[in-house]
Amino acid sequence: MARVRVRVGEAEVEVDSRDFYVDNETVAGVVAGLSASLPASAPVQPGALDGLEEAEAFEPEFSEPQRIAAADIRSKLRVLETSSFFSTPHTVSETVEQLREYGWAASPLDVSKELARMASNREVSRGRSGPHASYVTC
Repeated sequence: MARVRVRVGEAEVEVDSRDFYVDNETVAGVVAGLSASLPASAPVQPGALDGLEEAEAFEPEFSEPQRIAAADIRSKLRVLETSSFFSTPHTVSETVEQLREYGWAASPLDVSKELARMASNREVSRGRSGPHASYVTC
């Protein structure tokens, strides 16, 4: 069973599903219905999420990962680092897979190059995991 809670001010609505997930269309319909029934208040600021650093919404079950450029890989690896992903050693392929979980698709070669650069700058530490290099936070 899946549950999604939507709270707007004092109003709160909970959507239950007997399936293991609540799809985006159902949630969008509930939010649209709530919006229509709530009284108008202060005007909504367009682009409010633009002020949040790395604010992105992604449901891996419902959409394909977004392709990221080689220049953006370092910032995405920083997101993984802040979520303690590199607290244990991980190979390049594991890192690429974790990026996909976050909704970002990147070339393993580009990820490998960026991790090697970060290791040379002592931002991460490079070690060995069998025949493959692994990376962990210094």
